[in-house]
Amino acid sequence: MHCVKLLGQGLMARDVDRQVAELHVRIAVLNGFTALGIPITEAVG
Repeated sequence: MHCVKLLGQGLMARDVDRQVAELHVRIAVLNGFTALGIPITEAVG
């Protein structure tokens, strides 16, 4: 939850549909950062 707050304390949009879209964008950004932090392991040998 702390990472979500780093992207902004509140929602900027007033319309509910736009708020949902804003949350989807935030989740996509967080998922991208998480994917960058996961190591790719390969079996050697």
